[in-house]
Amino acid sequence: MSVNIRPLADRVLIEPAAAEETTASGIIIPDTAQEKSQRGVVIAVGPGKKDEPTTVKVGDKVLYGKYSGTDLNLDGKDYMIMREADILAIV
Repeated sequence: MSVNIRPLADRVLIEPAAAEETTASGIIIPDTAQEKSQRGVVIAVGPGKKDEPTTVKVGDKVLYGKYSGTDLNLDGKDYMIMREADILAIV
């Protein structure tokens, strides 16, 4: 997947995963009660800082903080851009 955006420094562009629509027991969650996803796939990675290269790479599935990053819409798709430090784990 290729997008026309290149993050700067230690920033990472992430495509968030879709919000859960049902619970484990099969109960359907209405749109108004769905929580913002905290998982996503890395789409683009900046070069890192002078002494700190980035550790995530394109295609990594990651977990990030609930209130991390900035939402943006490119070509009709939703993305998030955030600092690599806001990423909690690679899964």
